[in-house]
Amino acid sequence: MSKIKTVAELAAEGRKPEFLFWVGCAGSFDEKSKKVSKAFAKILQSAQIDFAILGMEESCTGDPAKRAGNEFLFQMMALQNIDVLNRYGIKKIVTACPHCFNTLKNEYPSLGGHYEVYHHSQLLQKLLDENRIPLQESSFEGKSVTYHDPCYLGRANGEYQAPRQVLTKLIRELKEMERHAERAMCCGAGGAQMFKEAEKGNKEVNIERTEQALKVHPDIIAVGCPFCKTMLSDGVKHFDQEDQTKVFDIAEIVASSLMQ
Repeated sequence: MSKIKTVAELAAEGRKPEFLFWVGCAGSFDEKSKKVSKAFAKILQSAQIDFAILGMEESCTGDPAKRAGNEFLFQMMALQNIDVLNRYGIKKIVTACPHCFNTLKNEYPSLGGHYEVYHHSQLLQKLLDENRIPLQESSFEGKSVTYHDPCYLGRANGEYQAPRQVLTKLIRELKEMERHAERAMCCGAGGAQMFKEAEKGNKEVNIERTEQALKVHPDIIAVGCPFCKTMLSDGVKHFDQEDQTKVFDIAEIVASSLMQ
C-alpha cells in the first residue's frame, strides 16, 4: 500500500481529493480498528479512488458528547471540524464508523457542514457494482457468514442492504440471525455499554447478541462498525469460540480478496 496523503499535502500541491476518508477515533487509535482503516485504504487505492485523510487535523466528531447530553461540547467540537472541512472545500466524506457517519450526515448540516457522506459499505457496494475493485477468489469462499447490523447505520439511517450486497458478492452463504435488519439487536456499544460498567441484570447486552449470532453457527461474524467489532469479539471470547468463529469488518473481508 502506497503512502496516504493528507488533505493539507494535496492543498499544497493545489489539489483537492474526491473523497475525504474520515478515519475516526476508533480507526485511529484502537488496534483492531486500525486494521479496518488500513484494509479500507488499501481497497480505495486498488480502486484508484482519489482520497486523502485529515491526519492530525482530524478530531472527534463530538458524537459521544452529544449522546451523553453535552450539547455545548458537541457544538464546539463540530464547529471546529466544520471549519477545517470547509476551509479545504471538502464535498464528499466516507467513514467506516456508523457513529461518525450519522453525526457528519445528520448533525453537521444545521451547523453549516454540508457534505455528501457515505458509510464505507455504501461506497464498497458502489465500487463493486461498477467493477472498480480488482478481485480474485475470496479467501472466505466456502465460509458461512452472519452479519450484525450496527444501530447507527441501520436503525438511525435505514441502511441494511449495502453491507449485505457487498458480502454476497464475496461469500457463498449469508446466514441471517433471527433478529436482523429492522429487528436487529444492539451490540450494547450504542448504549455506551462499551465505556462503562454494566447495569445490574442477568446478562450483558453483547453476550446476548453474540449468543444470537452463534446460534446460526457462522464461521465469521461480519460487522460494519468498530464498536460492534469490539463488543462481538469480546462476546465470542466469552463463549471460548475464538478458534471457531472470527469477527471481521466487511472492509477486511473485501481487502482479503483484492487481486495482488
